Order: sequence, then structure tokens, then C-alpha cells
Amino acid sequence: MILTTLLIYHFYPPFGGKSLEESQRKIRESPQFVDGKFHNSIPTSLKYSLKESVEGIVLTLKGTPNSRPKNHLPIVPFDAKAFEENPEDQVIWFGHSTLLLKVNGVKLLLDPVFGNYASPVAYVGPKRYSDKLPAEIEDLPELDAVIISHDHYDHLDYGSIRKLRGKVKQFIVPLGVSGHLIKWGVAGDRIQELDWWEEFSYKGLTVASTPARHFSGRRGLDEGSTLWSSWVIVGETSRIYYSGDSGYGPHFQEIGNKYGPFDLTLIETGQYDQRWEAIHMTPEQSVQANLDVQGKRMMPVHWAAFTLALHSWNDPIERAAQAAAQQGVALATPKIGETVLIHAMEYPDSSWWEDID
Repeated sequence: MILTTLLIYHFYPPFGGKSLEESQRKIRESPQFVDGKFHNSIPTSLKYSLKESVEGIVLTLKGTPNSRPKNHLPIVPFDAKAFEENPEDQVIWFGHSTLLLKVNGVKLLLDPVFGNYASPVAYVGPKRYSDKLPAEIEDLPELDAVIISHDHYDHLDYGSIRKLRGKVKQFIVPLGVSGHLIKWGVAGDRIQELDWWEEFSYKGLTVASTPARHFSGRRGLDEGSTLWSSWVIVGETSRIYYSGDSGYGPHFQEIGNKYGPFDLTLIETGQYDQRWEAIHMTPEQSVQANLDVQGKRMMPVHWAAFTLALHSWNDPIERAAQAAAQQGVALATPKIGETVLIHAMEYPDSSWWEDID
């Protein structure tokens, strides 16, 4: 049993792989890498008291009312022809944090998770709310780049990368994540790893890795072995910010001061709990983060796909909408698959979730 466990731990493909020597050298040189692991820029504890742990277990066993929608969410089918032919900068949300962008004609896919489970094992773990997505990977056009925020299963999916590796020209990832991709068959010369505040010029875009307040790891004992990032994407006419996963912190103002204002922000809004507020923002903090980075309009993400916390499935968007109204923040609230044109006079802003039982 011990031998089997060790073999699975080291060789089970969805767990990923270890970075190659060149990547390891960059990791060792990173200011974020101290005492053998990556750290946040401010103290961020991932340890819970016995009381907090017991409370979490009890609440999990008890269950949360309305933790999943009783009916399928509305899905707008992906129109590949319209996406290819429309020259406008645009974003299409696939639920949770998977986003398809076109900026300056460059096609980007953020945190692609097309599987039905946010888990290393099929049929185990959080199951997607909807049986259908706007499109499967096979239906997408050839992509210029995939951008990954960190290596957790709801942001980096083994099955999705295996399917994408043949139709993506470039992968842009935080330090250390290349080890997973290489093990899954992505050629090393198609992977660009970045530390915080590093920039990569690609097809006329500037892509910058910026700080987040979170953690990493896929196997339980590899916490902090790879870096986590938020991302800035700058084109000729559009500036976009994607938060990845993050607790609230001063890094948002730093990002806004360096790269803002942003035409559109894509900010984590769901899967929060008071016990892990340091690594996942509340919706109110998400709205404040948008203000800190100087976002002109905010699109809440990291919700409407998987239940990863103890709140109701629609609590994130309801609280974000209320906070945005109080703070005077403009929200974009598209249905899954609905196109958001970044410079449109009007954005999707319906409260479509209110129609879901």
C-alpha cells in the first residue's frame, strides 16, 4: 500500500510534474521564493484553529441551502464565426474563471477548465453545475496563447491541457508551472514562465505577471512549489486585469498605480469563507479591489460553475451587485457564453441568476 501510494503520488499524471533545471534556477532567484517555497508579499496564514476546523467540518456535513442551482444555468452557444470575424476586443466567460479573449486580434484563453469536475479524479469532487458549455475545446479556433494563474485544479486542468496542447502556440504561466505542462506533453519552447512584475511581449500585446495573495499545490505536500499570479494584458486600445485567486491586500493598489486604469477587470468574486479570507476575497472586497486597480468596469468571475465553499451558489453575484451599487462601480454580468465587447457603449448587465430556481 505504501509503495502504491508513493507511485501514485509521483507518477499519476493529473498531479503534474516537477520543473526542469532552468525553471528551478529562476525559482531559486525569485524574491518570492524563501526557505524552499513561494510566499505572499504580506503574512498570509493557511492554518486554522481546531475550533475553525471543527466548524468547517460540521457545516460541510450539514450542507448549505441552495449550494447548487436546481436547474441548469442559461448558456449562450459559442459562435466561432462571429468571434473570428468581429475585430472588436472582446471577452467570453465560460463559467468559473475560464475566459476566452480577443485583444488586438490575438486569441487568448485564461485558466481553461473544460472538465466536469474540479478534481484530479473524474466523478470525484466538485461537479460542474451545467452539463453543457458554450463550446468544447474541439470547437474553439486555433489559439495564440493560454494564460494560467496558478496550479489548483479549478484553474489548471490536466484533461483540458492535453486537448489544448495541439492548438495553442504559447503558454504563459507563473514560475514553476511549466513542470506540469511539460509532463502533460507541452513543448518547453512554447512555455513562457514569469515572476511577479515581469513582462512578456507577444504579438503586439504586453502580458505582465502581477502579485496575488494565494497559494499553490496539487498533491498536498507540494504547497508553495509553484508561484501564483494575477495578470495584466495591455493591447493597443484595451487594458485588462485578471485577478486569478487572491485575498485582499495592498498589491491591488500597487498594480493599479503601475498599470491602471483598466478598461475591464475580471475579478474573483466567489468561493469565499471567513476562515480563509486571507486567500479568497469576499464580494465586497472584490469590488474594492476593482477600485484599487482603477477598473472602469468589473466582471465578477470564479462563480457559477463549482461549489467550492459554504455559501449559496448565487450569493457571490448578489453581494457583488449590491456592493457595486453602493460604491458606484459598473458591473458586467454576462450569461455564460455571452460576448462582452470591451469598448461597447452598453455591457450585459441583466440579473439573469434571479430566474434560476
